[in-house]
This record gives sequence, structure tokens and C-alpha cells, in this order.
Amino acid sequence: MRAMLLVNPKATTTNARTRDVLIRALGAAVELSVEETRYRGHAAALAATARSKGYDVVAVLGGDGTINETVNGLLNPVNGDHVPPGSEGRPALVVIPGGSANVFARALGLPNDPVESTGAVLEALREGRRRTVGLGQALWEGQSRYFTFCSGMGYDAEVVRAVEGLRGSGRKATPTRYVNTALRHYLATDKRHPAMTLTGPGIPTARGLFMAIISNTSPWTYVGSRPVHPTPWASFETGLDLLGLRRMGPMSLVPLIRQILTESDALPGGRNLVQLHDEAEFTLTANRPVAFQLDGDYLGEYETVTFRSTPNALQVLV
Repeated sequence: MRAMLLVNPKATTTNARTRDVLIRALGAAVELSVEETRYRGHAAALAATARSKGYDVVAVLGGDGTINETVNGLLNPVNGDHVPPGSEGRPALVVIPGGSANVFARALGLPNDPVESTGAVLEALREGRRRTVGLGQALWEGQSRYFTFCSGMGYDAEVVRAVEGLRGSGRKATPTRYVNTALRHYLATDKRHPAMTLTGPGIPTARGLFMAIISNTSPWTYVGSRPVHPTPWASFETGLDLLGLRRMGPMSLVPLIRQILTESDALPGGRNLVQLHDEAEFTLTANRPVAFQLDGDYLGEYETVTFRSTPNALQVLV
């Protein structure tokens, strides 16, 4: 079995010694080629190369951003080549968590430790265990990108943008930093003028949204070891779920935060919430540019984004 391992040398929770151990372990099980990512978008290019050269497996040692790039490299056409729908004919994906949150890996049931996760992956390789998962897809202004676990517009994307700014100054994206940034940003955010409207085939129009969380699985994220479940029914085997907020005041947010942190299988309740489950497609339109994130990667401000479910898109060795 031929495998390409993509290594993000700047991954938050790994070091050179750990990476060497993992590379030797994987190399003993498969015919392994190792590539380090050097710039934003490099993982996508390397994954597309692995696909075009007929590799059986593409493994990723990195965080959710590197994994997202790899998935898009496996699925998106490059240089005019055609990628047929479904997971057939593509390399299978192997995920080894190396970031701060590792939401996708943990949602697949992998340990959050890279060494323990490598052991689980090697077991899956020996036993030929594969899982076919669906993905989400976002389309905006002539662009398209897949996401593995979540996307969002509004307040949560603004927090992602702020944390990315801190990372650019050399600070790590720890759970504490996310929480503190969210609290500081909440004090300054506009709580009186919602911008977004939700529409879609067979979906009642919902206006006046401050924030929209779009989920392809649950949990949405983690605060340390604690999972966060704003859309607890979301899964890789169903369509997309959404949670939208029509109010940003403390009386609306405090009960919601308590619910999504403490309840794992009940939908959050509240008259100011908009909820969708297992939808194939919907669109968020804003009356001004709104912050937009995808798998924790801030992509800019946009006025219209369409979200689609892509069933059976990818095979994962897990």
C-alpha cells in the first residue's frame, strides 16, 4: 500500500521527536512518502498530487486546518482534471491529530494524543477498517470549498478571525484563549442590528440572524476536553444542521451556553433560535458583509454563502 504523509511542522501539539516516531511507525506498515507543508494551501496541492499519482492513502499529521486543505485537495479538480462524485477512486484519508482542537479526528473517535492515534490508525490499516463520511460544501462568489465538521457566519467567525490575529503575533490557539477572546469580542459586538436571512428549498425563511453555525457532525468544537453540542443530531451520515441566533443578549446566550455544554443529545431550546436538521442545501444572505469561517479557518467577509451536503464523499481509515 502506497501512502503519502503530509506533516505540518508547525502543528501545535507535536515536536520533531514525536514526528520521527510516528513516521517510523507508519513507514513500517506501508510504503511511505513524507512531505512537509510549507505555506497555506500547500497541503491541498500535495493531496491533489497524491491523488493524481494513484496513492492508496493520504495521511495527515496536523490540525483541522491542514486536514481541511488535504480533503479539498483530494476532492477538488486541479488543472482541469475530473473528480467523479462519491469516494471511489480517491485515496483514503488517515488523520493523526496535531492541532489544538482536533475536532474532526475526535469526532471520528480517535484519541486526541498523536501517538495513541497512530496506534489506532495502524490497527485500522491492519484490519482494513474504513468509514465513508459525508462532507459539507460552501459556495460563495464563484468559489467552493468542502468542510469536514463545521462552518459559520457572524459572531463565531468573528471570534475565529480575532484568534487568527493573535496566532499571527505568535500566540498559541489554546482553549482558554478562544474563550477569553469570545468574551472580549462579545462586549464589543453589535447586538442590535442582525444582518442575515436564511432561505432554502422547502425551508421557511428566517430573518434577523446574528450568527449561524452550520454543522456536518457533532460536537461542533471542544473546550479542552469538554465537547460543545449546539447541533447534537448532526452526523457524517446525514445532511447539514444549523443553529441560528436571533438575539445576542445575556438572557438568550447564558441558557444556550449552559445547554450546549451540558446536554449531548437534546436540541437546545429557546424562542430566539432557528434550527435545521439533515438538510441538503440552504443559503445565508446578509445585508452587509459578514465574517465567514470554515473548519475554524477564517475566509473573509461575504454577503451570500450557499451550503450543501455531499454524502459519501470520503473514505477514512479509522
